Amino acid sequence: MAEKIKLPMGIENFERIRKDGFYYVDKTWLIRDFLKNSAYVNLFTRPRRFGKTLTMSMLKYFFETGSDSTIFDGLEISKEKELCEEYMGRFPVISITLKGATGENFTEAKTMLRRIICKEALRFQFLMQSDKLSEAEHNQYKAIIEMDRTGAFTMSDELLKDSLQTLSQFLQKHYDKNVIMLIDEYDVPLDKAYRSGYYDSMVELIRVLFGNAFKTNDSLQFAVLTGCLRISKESIFTGLNNFKVYTIKDVRYREYFGFTDAEVRQILEYYGFSDQYNKVREWYDGYMFGNMEIYCPWDVINYCGDLRDGSVTEPQNYWVNTSSNDIIRSFLSKAKTSDRNDVEQLINGGSIKKMIRQELTYRDLDSDPDNLWSILFTTGYLTQRSAQPDDLTELVIPNKEVRWIYIRQIREWFKSETRRNMEKLESFCKAFEENDTAAIEEGFNAYLKKTISIRDTGVRKEMKENFYHGILLGLFANMDGWDVQSNAESGDGYSDISIEIEERETGIIIELKYAEKAAFDTACQEALNQINERGYEERLTDDGMTTIRKYGIACYKKRCRVISG
Repeated sequence: MAEKIKLPMGIENFERIRKDGFYYVDKTWLIRDFLKNSAYVNLFTRPRRFGKTLTMSMLKYFFETGSDSTIFDGLEISKEKELCEEYMGRFPVISITLKGATGENFTEAKTMLRRIICKEALRFQFLMQSDKLSEAEHNQYKAIIEMDRTGAFTMSDELLKDSLQTLSQFLQKHYDKNVIMLIDEYDVPLDKAYRSGYYDSMVELIRVLFGNAFKTNDSLQFAVLTGCLRISKESIFTGLNNFKVYTIKDVRYREYFGFTDAEVRQILEYYGFSDQYNKVREWYDGYMFGNMEIYCPWDVINYCGDLRDGSVTEPQNYWVNTSSNDIIRSFLSKAKTSDRNDVEQLINGGSIKKMIRQELTYRDLDSDPDNLWSILFTTGYLTQRSAQPDDLTELVIPNKEVRWIYIRQIREWFKSETRRNMEKLESFCKAFEENDTAAIEEGFNAYLKKTISIRDTGVRKEMKENFYHGILLGLFANMDGWDVQSNAESGDGYSDISIEIEERETGIIIELKYAEKAAFDTACQEALNQINERGYEERLTDDGMTTIRKYGIACYKKRCRVISG
């Protein structure tokens, strides 16, 4: 059997993928479609890890003068002979990613932006000897790439603002050909600036930088930008008339970012994992771009790679580890009760209808909490199911992986919320020591009303109980001197929760039951009987606990009942 080619796990360089023989899902028809429809400045917005950087790398190697054209041999675009003859390897290209143009303050961020642009400018050192440039232009190019003794770039702030325009003018003069400009992750500096408190300064810098590069630049053939958010034209794209945005709602280019179902089936079949198709679809599919369902390519590639080397047997959370997911916790902290009810409905498999604004400024996030639904949509935490006649969009959580992210963030948010009132929390926990079932019931009901219920309606009853089990464990975790055990072996089985308070020689046993059809009393008694019949107190007694508290707790939706025995 022939050896399978390697999977490009974490590789976003098109040339390396092609030359080193990695598996490549052919997206080169994008070049043909783009050249037929391109505007002067083009922005593609997609969630993170959907192939934006690899796409920009593909464009760079296709258009740039001096690139190796053989890396496109056998790909779909190579069938377009006339187009390749006219465009392949015919243009100077400026290609940067602003992913790293961030910092804790504006000075740090500006230093990183300067470094990114200067490093790209260093690729064109032949300009120092170009006879097409004047001595003054040679000196200006030298000023762009100049470094001090420590290796830090020294380009002035004023030159930084003009740098992309200046560099493109020099390249146009040298090649006698207009420049193609590629800017990946254009909105990352703005996102970081918003979160770190220097947004106004960064907006002004990016506005001037882009304005010079795109608006007043006769040396530009066209520009392509990528990002997660479509930032309002009034903020940084002022005055760009020939400007086209392609969002996740657009049908055009829908199949070029992410994997289609047919492409996923082909990958799984090639590597011998066709039996994993349903799992892959449940975990990594579900994103609706235009009117087509799309898989997250980062997840599919990583899962197949891990299956190949035997490190996993079940789907994993790959997307969650690629960036911060604090946007959900931020949303929960600002959300109204009705919003949290909507989140609960989404997590439990339902849909909601919201007005989606795709053109925002970061300031809009604070001006209207409803805008956070739009951010969750554009960043991939929600996806569309259908457009509604009243301009609303039907939203759902795309798949199991993203649902898992919500659940984890909700639990973290709930923990932080409960810690805000430690006096109330300690009173609730003390009620277990004091056998105060009324206080336990009242307190737990209050916490259940405040949190977001995660009801796996299609799973076994024991799995539904895990939700309530998890809440109690989170609450107890705040108590000093409590040794809390989950599913600890004792007697003839495993108790849900057992607690030892050594200082007071008090042991607590809790058994949780899901009360089907709100049959609280029956479920409570069943829980208490299980504690007694299986001797769950045995381990606590052996450990020297002289007082044993036993509780049967029955839960249904956001209500509970407690009995002791």
